[in-house]
Amino acid sequence: MSAPIAAWLTLTRCEARMVVRDTAGLVVPIGLPMLVLVMNASAAAGQEVAGGRSALDVYVLPLVFAIVLSSIGVINMPSFLAYYRRSGILRRLAVTPVSPLLVLVAQLLVSLAQTVLGIGLAFAVAMLAFGAQPPARPGAAVLALVLSIAALYAVGMVVASLAPTPNSAVAIGLIAFFVLGAVGGLFGGTSALPDVVEQAGSWLPFGATVDALSSAWSGTPVPLGTVAALLAATAVGVTVATVWFRWD
Repeated sequence: MSAPIAAWLTLTRCEARMVVRDTAGLVVPIGLPMLVLVMNASAAAGQEVAGGRSALDVYVLPLVFAIVLSSIGVINMPSFLAYYRRSGILRRLAVTPVSPLLVLVAQLLVSLAQTVLGIGLAFAVAMLAFGAQPPARPGAAVLALVLSIAALYAVGMVVASLAPTPNSAVAIGLIAFFVLGAVGGLFGGTSALPDVVEQAGSWLPFGATVDALSSAWSGTPVPLGTVAALLAATAVGVTVATVWFRWD
């Protein structure tokens, strides 16, 4: 096994251990969506909305998945990267044969594993306990998840780029999470919002994630505007993070 691969595997194992030891960061992205699911699933499961699909399938599950993705990508991941910068780990790695980029890759992979776990548990509970159905368009659901992960993690990289300390990363991440969630349906339907805010919320990553997954579950094509919004968020986030991210 080559030295870079061995170093990357070691970093990934260390990242996984740190995530497991961070009780709040491990439990909240799984426990909070599960709470939202349980609180809404019973009533939503009995409401048929279209094509034999229930409100649980079309509305609740997409919202729960969006909470998992955004809490990990926008809050958790940036706080770890800010900690590494503040503690000097990234600066020390920069003068070794191991690129500090490997830390970023390792953190992304561990975050993705946590995301898969959170979504998988929520979906399993929804199916076994409340009769949720799989997406009517599985391919579209996978594509929506991939695009949503890219967009929300890009937002997280912007937070990691701008936050000078771990605490500020958590604070900025929480603000971003609640702002994006508030205009994207986290606290209920967006129809009560002003038209401009409602439209903006559907273009921002949280709302676009909910819309894309909702379309995949209901069997309707994912709107091109929603796909474009997720791609644009990814492009903007990556560009800003590339320009502003500091290793020390």
